[in-house]
Amino acid sequence: MKIIIQNHSMVPIYEQIVDQIKSLILNEKIKENDPLPSVRSLAKELKISALTVKKSYDFLEQEGFIATIHGKGSYVLPVNSSIVKEELLYQIQLELESLLQRAQNSGISKEELLELMQMLMKEEE
Repeated sequence: MKIIIQNHSMVPIYEQIVDQIKSLILNEKIKENDPLPSVRSLAKELKISALTVKKSYDFLEQEGFIATIHGKGSYVLPVNSSIVKEELLYQIQLELESLLQRAQNSGISKEELLELMQMLMKEEE
């Protein structure tokens, strides 16, 4: 499992881990019942605190992506298709918000942006 930590990012390390593991699960790079690396081994590999990895795993467990069995490790749970869709919509929303801000900062009107979106959507049909 390849996880890349950006130390200079404004995003906390535990969130970077959560986001990357969720992405791997949603894109089926790691599948149902696949084991995750142990907290200690992932911490050693990433050269970070085991507490940070534990926090990431706890968060993933709360969101229903993994289950942890004491003494056996953490495993990927079956992915609910509605969770997948909700997560994808959320990611698209974040990207659109970023694009809207960029357009606004560049002096592009909402009308111009909407026209561009409609044109691109027609190309997809």
